[in-house]
Amino acid sequence: MSEPNREKKRVAVIGGGISGLATAHRIHELDPNIDILLCESSPRLGGTIQTERRDGFLLEWGADNFITQLPWGLSLCRRIGFEDQLIPTDSAHRQAFVVRRGRLRKIPEGFVIMAPSRIWPVVVTPILSPLGKLRMAWEYFVPAYAEQEDESLASFVIRRFGRETYERLVQPLVGGIYTGDPERLSVQMTMPRFVDMEHQYGSLIRAVWAQAGRKRQQQSKGSSGARYSMFVAPKGGMDTLIDAIAARLPAGSVRLQAPVTSLQSSPEGGWKIRLGGDREESIHVDAVVLALKAMAASQLLASIEPTAAQLLAEIPHASCSIVSLGYRRDQISHRLDGFGFVVPLVENRKILSGSFSSVKYPGRAPEGKVLVRAFVGGACQPELAALPDDQLLAVAQEEFSQLLGIQGEPLLVNIARQNHAMPQYYVGHKQRVQQIDDSLSRLPGLYFAGNAYEGVGIPQCIHSGEQAAERMIQSFQEIAAPAPADVSS
Repeated sequence: MSEPNREKKRVAVIGGGISGLATAHRIHELDPNIDILLCESSPRLGGTIQTERRDGFLLEWGADNFITQLPWGLSLCRRIGFEDQLIPTDSAHRQAFVVRRGRLRKIPEGFVIMAPSRIWPVVVTPILSPLGKLRMAWEYFVPAYAEQEDESLASFVIRRFGRETYERLVQPLVGGIYTGDPERLSVQMTMPRFVDMEHQYGSLIRAVWAQAGRKRQQQSKGSSGARYSMFVAPKGGMDTLIDAIAARLPAGSVRLQAPVTSLQSSPEGGWKIRLGGDREESIHVDAVVLALKAMAASQLLASIEPTAAQLLAEIPHASCSIVSLGYRRDQISHRLDGFGFVVPLVENRKILSGSFSSVKYPGRAPEGKVLVRAFVGGACQPELAALPDDQLLAVAQEEFSQLLGIQGEPLLVNIARQNHAMPQYYVGHKQRVQQIDDSLSRLPGLYFAGNAYEGVGIPQCIHSGEQAAERMIQSFQEIAAPAPADVSS
């Protein structure tokens, strides 16, 4: 067993996904003298982020881009010298569709998740009925919710915009982001911006119009505006970002195929972790960050902090299967003049959404060919995500054939299963996370990071890891700080 070295701090980051990598990088960035051990149970880094290159196609097994409105992803890319590898979405096709009675209809221009910034596109859209449009417009006069308690996302949207806007626009858009059920998702945790807008302006329409007015004023004053589109991707694939972060870590700090089988507090301070795999050993560290799925973190904490372990185990997760298909362009009759589409539950179809990968970003398919992805399952249709491969393929082909006018067999097929990969922030999740935090605060030197707590996107995962690193470094500094001199007379 290795002995603790009191002259040099040693820390363990358990989990080699984007959260764990961001944690380890930030620790090294803030204090290069800390000895970092990043433990990953699988043979590779990246977690759900995985890229495959086959027959000229670039296949993403999970996320294929990240949002730029949240700063943490871009910030990390700049600090590791990766910014020049980011490419924006194709400006010629920056629109998306929603299925309405078996046809793809353009989402009204300026419709931001659940609030329109422009009137005319909503007036002319065939997605909503005349009564649905009038009810949406009435949101301007709906009073703000006086209660401060959490409510479901569905309750929030229906209260403000009516059921039709919820069913035809908001539910499929949210389902495409969280693969979740808005009837149970917490609006405070999934869309806090809109809760704040209601409290500040009394109306989401009023808030969006006010923000649009400020933006126009800035543009009239010569403001250069945003450099990036709302979403960006590494031009070589998402795994190049993983590789770039890993390359900035100290040599020898990453241990692959090294599952942590037990975690115990050490009598002399710090923690003892037991590594499995080919090199079984016990290691003493001064601090630990659990950058794992909630269930895996729960299992390690079961004998240490049962309350936190139980709370973590109770966080529900949804599964989703992603079917990627490559075609010749002449096999598809749809114009593919957008980035993809979402599917309302009321349409009773078998996919959550479809993405036109090679339209969004260059380099995803060979010349004259197209790469599309179908997302199947989620919290509302879990049985579909679990279908055997041949049935999943049949579902994707049938849906794409009907919606996009595809003829013939695909040139390429890839099925990626993201089992229990998407945490569901149900009503009360904010309180649950606070209880977990309170429980772990009784365990000095133990921190957590990941997508199960305060954000599922890549920028939020990066932020979660960096916050854990910063809290750890601050704790070390507070311990090392000399006690104040006694100035009493």
